[in-house]
Amino acid sequence: MKNHDTQGGALLSRRQGLILLGATGVGWMLGDRLTTNSSVASPPQALCVLRPEQTEGPYFVDEHLHRIDIRSDPSNGTISPGTQLALTFHISRVHAGECHPLPNGQVDIWHCDAMGVYSDVRDPGFSTVGQKFLRGYQLTDAHGAARFLTIYPGWYPIRTVHIHFKVRTAPIAGKRYEFTSQLYFPDELTDRVHTALPYASQGRRRVRNHHDFIFRDGGEELICQPSPTTGGYTATFPIGLELS
Repeated sequence: MKNHDTQGGALLSRRQGLILLGATGVGWMLGDRLTTNSSVASPPQALCVLRPEQTEGPYFVDEHLHRIDIRSDPSNGTISPGTQLALTFHISRVHAGECHPLPNGQVDIWHCDAMGVYSDVRDPGFSTVGQKFLRGYQLTDAHGAARFLTIYPGWYPIRTVHIHFKVRTAPIAGKRYEFTSQLYFPDELTDRVHTALPYASQGRRRVRNHHDFIFRDGGEELICQPSPTTGGYTATFPIGLELS
């Protein structure tokens, strides 16, 4: 059985080698305090968490789209409909038991739309080649933050709801570091979001988190906890990377 502690609403995993920022005197506070409903507490102190890697999957395309708002399709200007999600990654470098913000890291994200469709791929059920919605990258700032504006993902057969992400560093000592994984959402929240259109037109999703064959491999350590905001949700996802 996994051994977990809880602090400030964030899941801490000893098995994944959690390092608390501040424990070594280098703590730093979240800088993206978005306006939330009055019932929602302010974001807690950032945590530096070593997350498990997961498969890249078949739909990664290196589009070189440097942008915050990934909802639009630059090929035709259309906006993917769905519940707005403001997502911030906080990337840290872990070394010798200490955590430091990682600047200039490239964070790519990609995910399906409300109907379960990915852009710029050819699939047995669809072809979206040439379209580029719900894809993009940001570079982390001096505090290790990379911010995106997107929509809450929909679902498709055999998978639970998820967002793919990849973190790449500039070459360090002649080597470039790459970390690829996926993030997930609480089932109860997804159920609530998917009662609204356009998600509801898809019907009830078939796979929940614990039935997903990829989620089973470390997915509990990859769940984010969005908070409601005016018009949607906001979420912060901290990641610690062990760079040699």
